[in-house]
Amino acid sequence: MPHSVDPLRSAFADELQRVSSERELRALRDRYLGRKGGVVATLMKQIAAAPSGDRRLLGQLANEFKTDVERALAERQQALQDRLEPVEAVDITLPGRPIAQGRRHPLVILRDRLEDIFAELGYAVVEGPEIEDEYHNFEALNIAPDHPARDMQDTLYLNAPIDSRRGTAPPSERTRPQVDRAATLLRTHTSGMQIRYMEAHEPPIRIIAPGRVYRRDNLDLTHTPMFHQVEGLVVDESITMADLKGTLTHLLRELFGPDARALFRPTFFPYTEPSADVFVSCHACHGSGCPVCKRTGWLEILGCGMVHPAVFEAVGYDPERFGGFAFGIGIERLAMLKYGVDDIRMFYENDLRFLEQFPH
Repeated sequence: MPHSVDPLRSAFADELQRVSSERELRALRDRYLGRKGGVVATLMKQIAAAPSGDRRLLGQLANEFKTDVERALAERQQALQDRLEPVEAVDITLPGRPIAQGRRHPLVILRDRLEDIFAELGYAVVEGPEIEDEYHNFEALNIAPDHPARDMQDTLYLNAPIDSRRGTAPPSERTRPQVDRAATLLRTHTSGMQIRYMEAHEPPIRIIAPGRVYRRDNLDLTHTPMFHQVEGLVVDESITMADLKGTLTHLLRELFGPDARALFRPTFFPYTEPSADVFVSCHACHGSGCPVCKRTGWLEILGCGMVHPAVFEAVGYDPERFGGFAFGIGIERLAMLKYGVDDIRMFYENDLRFLEQFPH
């Protein structure tokens, strides 16, 4: 009977001798002292099943074995800790770890570049609310109530009304149509800020309005429900289509190089007349035709046109006296064309391998 625990002692001593790390020591402790399935716990269960005359001696032997195991484990743990180098033992001659430098996001780079280009041309940068009312987002821009853009499939409507004059200077004494502005939405373009600015200022006007806009689009290679636009507006006497073409041609050459060419094709926008889609000569093939431009030599980049007289009437301007032009640029689309990115989702995934490829 006294020798019944001896094989366990020998096995434990052999295993303890081979322990060389904290991890191995924890595993040995669990194997012998674990409450469920441990060697000592199993031994205690065997005592309960032993004859009543042997239980006292077996219990004494088991308790002695448990005490010896705990003491041996504590001594080995202390020995392992003593072998560790003190925290102060650091080789100060080793080179330090390089610190990763932050980068500007490519969309921020392009927005800043656009603002710089137009600032050189005398444009002011204005911003407005992202929660808009139907009047500034649609009605004042000559977008009819039955226009597809006002459908729920395109516009994210909200329920809470807002103050339609938020973000603008005190309005002038010009009269405006009285309309219901209770319906609110996430703006689908920044053109609403053009209306707000004209309501509060007299011509001449030369502004750009950058910011986030929202559409009910599914996220895929070329669409996202939230994206960024920069829209521009010029209003003055004697403004012509030639002023618009000259401005946008200058913009494209600043962005894509002095050899970039612009192509204007007629289209329709409810808030401009005439209207045009603007194409830039393909930077990959210089207009000769390649897979990037689908063999056409041109890349569609923005929309523009002369401000519709109905828009001037909505803000109290005399369309017989004043003329103007407007344009809108999607920053994500511009970035995809300029940097050769074929998936718009990459701009929002925060993958450092992608973001580190762009200049500071």
